[in-house]
Amino acid sequence: MPYLIDTDVFIQAKNLHYGLDFCPAFWDWLIDQNKKGVVFSIEKVGDEIAAGADELSVWAAPRGQTFFLVPDTATIPALSTVSTWATSQNYHPAAVNTFLQVADYYLVAYALAHSYTVVTHEKPDNSTKRIKIPMVCIGLNVKCMTPFEMLRHERARFILESRKKVLP
Repeated sequence: MPYLIDTDVFIQAKNLHYGLDFCPAFWDWLIDQNKKGVVFSIEKVGDEIAAGADELSVWAAPRGQTFFLVPDTATIPALSTVSTWATSQNYHPAAVNTFLQVADYYLVAYALAHSYTVVTHEKPDNSTKRIKIPMVCIGLNVKCMTPFEMLRHERARFILESRKKVLP
């Protein structure tokens, strides 16, 4: 099952759970899974990361379009579907405007067009002031999960070097 990772997953991983300085295995796993055709993100997420001009942007820069996928012809009708869904709900006009200008919109559209699973830390929320990724995914029947669910589903394992010799 291929995954598309949201910006917040990268940022929270860097800042909290899997800092580049103390958990390089997470970042290596992402690269490895990308090479296997399992883990991706989109160009707009790459742009948001690059805007941070920090260690995460340095990590992301060499990943290029094989990791941060660009919109293709299949994405165009999906963008229309996502836009129609967002404007037909009871969201405030400002929430719709914001959503249609950020990576979340493109992320869900790409996932819809290519049957990818969206990976985000966002939680479903019935607020009309902000469109959350899980709500769009639910509305459009796009699979969505947390990064921890993805890691468990893919059976990711980050094992210390010294334990590799002891464990089978």
